[in-house]
Amino acid sequence: MKNVVPPNDESFNYTKDDFGDEFIWGASSSCFQIESDEHKSDEGNSILERLSYKRKVIENSDAPTGPAGPCENYKKDIKRIKKLGIQNYRFSLSWSRIIPNGIGAIDQEGINFYNDVINTCLENNIEPFVTLYHWDLPLELEKKGGWSNRDVLTWFTEYTNVCANAFKDKVKYWIVLNEPFIFVGGGYFLGVYKLGKRGLNEFLTAMHHALLCQSIAYRIIKEINPAAKVGTMHSCAYITPLTYSDKNIKAAERIDTLLNRAFIEPSLGLGYPIKELPFFKHIKKYVSRGDEELIKVEFDFIGLQNYNREVVEHHSYSPHVNAKLIPAYKRKVAPTAMNWEIYPKSIYMMILKFSNYSGVKNIIVTENGGSFPDHIREDLVQDNERSFYVQNYMQEILYAKEKSKKVTGFFCLVNKK
Repeated sequence: MKNVVPPNDESFNYTKDDFGDEFIWGASSSCFQIESDEHKSDEGNSILERLSYKRKVIENSDAPTGPAGPCENYKKDIKRIKKLGIQNYRFSLSWSRIIPNGIGAIDQEGINFYNDVINTCLENNIEPFVTLYHWDLPLELEKKGGWSNRDVLTWFTEYTNVCANAFKDKVKYWIVLNEPFIFVGGGYFLGVYKLGKRGLNEFLTAMHHALLCQSIAYRIIKEINPAAKVGTMHSCAYITPLTYSDKNIKAAERIDTLLNRAFIEPSLGLGYPIKELPFFKHIKKYVSRGDEELIKVEFDFIGLQNYNREVVEHHSYSPHVNAKLIPAYKRKVAPTAMNWEIYPKSIYMMILKFSNYSGVKNIIVTENGGSFPDHIREDLVQDNERSFYVQNYMQEILYAKEKSKKVTGFFCLVNKK
């Protein structure tokens, strides 16, 4: 089924003013997606770089990095952002660019590089939103067990201290972890973003450590700069059952718990959702004295990433959750190029879901956007499908904002090939 694209934007009856003067508008990216390896130590590889080369996961077996000068590219891109009237730019730091082996010696060239990026933002009156970790664990730390090794608490403490001290006078907004469920679940349970062992125990221990690390990082940044606004970012998906049979409804509830509740509730002091997903009881063997109190944190905001909904049915042979996702192509619904269903109402539903937590102070949609084939006409990309996607989702964000005063910003994802 093709996406229906209108010839103009007359169907959208809202403007920027409808969101209010205090609403934050921004662009969002990550270091691995846009940086080259200039100014990076030869020993400073991350797990994403190794996976990209090893498994040839990029189309045409392209390399994730190259010789182009990222500082000059950043300056051009930031000027483009300014020209578009966007006043906030979210980007991530590369742990291995700053500390090549993950621990130990600091690479001053890496610090200088990010200082240049931050300075360029400030010179153009653009507020930098800095993400500490966006899936790119230093390879040397992965060899030591990565997030499933409790020593990651010490490693991440050191990394956070270095970054917070290096940029404390320039960065007001920090995002600790980007989508911990994705890099923990996809990495340590499914093995997508990891090179070593995987399985339930690896997933549970990595999950617990990631939650502890985001709380530790919050406290470190606040101690170094009490005025800083510190949050973390959650992926989320609106979950509906394929049919409204009892089995499918309960399967959807389990998937909703796993994807949407498992990482937010412990940090709010609500504990792990063991009742809905009994396998979480096994996490107790990885909990040390004081962890339950340490894991709780009052973030200034949380970031939400939502692109689609997931439709679920009961499946007896799926371990631990007894459920499976029904992909968009099987349901014959309009998809993006990544076969994610286009379902704008999903972002409205997820904002309201997370707004219902009393411990959530503010919500920023820190990532959203659609992937579609580029159509070139007269040397210009005819971006109607992507524009229509974003506009539909923005309209749902406005509806959610009218219901919940906690919604304070929207960042559109931008990538470069």
